[in-house]
Amino acid sequence: MAQSSRLSLRLPLRPISAHSHDRQSVQPNRLSFPSHPSYSEHSLKNHKPSRQIAASSSFYLPSTPLISPKDQWGNLTALFAAGAFGIWSEKTRVGSALSGALVSTLIGLAASSVGLVASDSPSYKIVLDYLLPLSIPLLLFSADLRRVLKSTGTLLLAFLVGSVATTVGTVVAYLIVPMRSLGQDSWKIAAALMARHIGGAVNYVAVSDALGVTPSVLAAGLAADNVICAVYFTSLFALASNIPAEPSVSSNELSEESKESTGANNKLPVLESAVAVAISFAICKMGVYITNYFGIQGGNLPFITAIVVALATVFPSFFGKLAPAGESMALILMQVFFAVVGANGSISNVINTTPGIFAFSFIQVAVHLGFILGIGKILGFEKKLLLIASNANVGGPTTACGMATAKGWTSLIVPGILAGIFGISVATFIGIGFGFLVLKGM
Repeated sequence: MAQSSRLSLRLPLRPISAHSHDRQSVQPNRLSFPSHPSYSEHSLKNHKPSRQIAASSSFYLPSTPLISPKDQWGNLTALFAAGAFGIWSEKTRVGSALSGALVSTLIGLAASSVGLVASDSPSYKIVLDYLLPLSIPLLLFSADLRRVLKSTGTLLLAFLVGSVATTVGTVVAYLIVPMRSLGQDSWKIAAALMARHIGGAVNYVAVSDALGVTPSVLAAGLAADNVICAVYFTSLFALASNIPAEPSVSSNELSEESKESTGANNKLPVLESAVAVAISFAICKMGVYITNYFGIQGGNLPFITAIVVALATVFPSFFGKLAPAGESMALILMQVFFAVVGANGSISNVINTTPGIFAFSFIQVAVHLGFILGIGKILGFEKKLLLIASNANVGGPTTACGMATAKGWTSLIVPGILAGIFGISVATFIGIGFGFLVLKGM
């Protein structure tokens, strides 16, 4: 009877006869009726078999979330609210330790787990198919590779050493923690984390999308890695505690390039913002067209990245003016994406999946840090240079700029940002290539 109620079977009423007891003995799970005046034998005999009654149970909670999956406005409101909260959380002690990306992911995960939003919705597809690709050109308008090579100097060499260190760390971590419980996702998430620790979160997303990582594994990897990164950044500042700040310079001596890179002007110009969005849509159209033309699965984000980097290198002055507005909007869109990652995830899957990824990421970052400090010392690099380069590898341009500013290493602010941008420009291709050529066969 419980089984019939759970499946909400629609059962035709059969006339009761002298052989009804035989039927019940043969089919004990058939729906039986309580003794009630409305269910008299006469009324049942006169009941036409064609009529049906629905058996349902009131003991099951409704499976639909508070915000319907078809409610586009409601779901987008929840996603943007989670993204805004993640950005705001970085102003708090806990949020800055966890990072806004992790906070937005956890909020999305909690919202889907308690039934506020669905684990799947057409609104999520809008974010993944349109807003996420749109954020990549907005983020990389300053990716002038000629400027990077000219301005970063020795820091770029240290950054390249750090990239090799991440590659070595990936191989060592995958040998120790192969994450076999993830199946085919094991080498894919290893490649995505490798790209993450050469470039940034956008490369993690791009590689995961190109290789087809399962959404729950993607969410677990992001959550585990953000915890590791929080510990890692704390360790970097501890290693830098005895390194003094550089002699301070007046604001007049600070170059306009440095001011723009550090976001000294927080205004969001309307014209530049509009042009940045329009060009980003055009770049995304070009990337999608090329991907579809050649039939390359998962090629949208890598092609979009390649196009914007090429344009930013060929036309640095034009795209450089759009960079501040573009980066601000990209930050918002990326936070919304992290909220979608969380909403798509499952707490049980994340809990079961995270330990292996957590161990892998820990070993990967630990080997990276030991390698870059050891080899860098042999090559004669300054310790603060190696720490900023490592920060640009693992955290990206924003965290590298933040550390250089906080420590008073003003000469490393702009090179750190440019090195981080260089990492974002190339990490997606390195991660995909290394994944297919090396990790997949291990």
